Amino acid sequence: MTRNAIGLVLAGAIAVGQFGVVQAQTPSPALGSVRLSRAVMADGKALPAGTYALRRSADPVKPVVGQGPDHATWVEFVQGGQVKGRELASVVPSAEAKTVIKGRAPGANTSRVDLLKGGEYLRVWSNRGGSHYLIHLVVGS
Repeated sequence: MTRNAIGLVLAGAIAVGQFGVVQAQTPSPALGSVRLSRAVMADGKALPAGTYALRRSADPVKPVVGQGPDHATWVEFVQGGQVKGRELASVVPSAEAKTVIKGRAPGANTSRVDLLKGGEYLRVWSNRGGSHYLIHLVVGS
């Protein structure tokens, strides 16, 4: 009886390994928190003004032609433990940041929000873990 039980456990472990039935859940990397001073549109949906925690989403992004797979990611806006919205972010490694980003970048492990010229967009900029995450949100609802 003990041999049969061990055999079943091993067979189950082999099947899980072969077919990927069980996957470890990894927490989404936190990108800091920001305060949005205005209501914006995120992924085509209204996102009210307020304070949000930012985190990378595990949802895949289809790369743009000429762009590497790690140069864009979905970022979620979380409030009260719930995802209130998400938007696509451009990811720029710190080593490349000086050649493509104009203006003063936020310090390491900080985030900031800027109202861009003309008042039509809010830029959410997070500098975390050696990468800059740039999110552009349309102002208004």
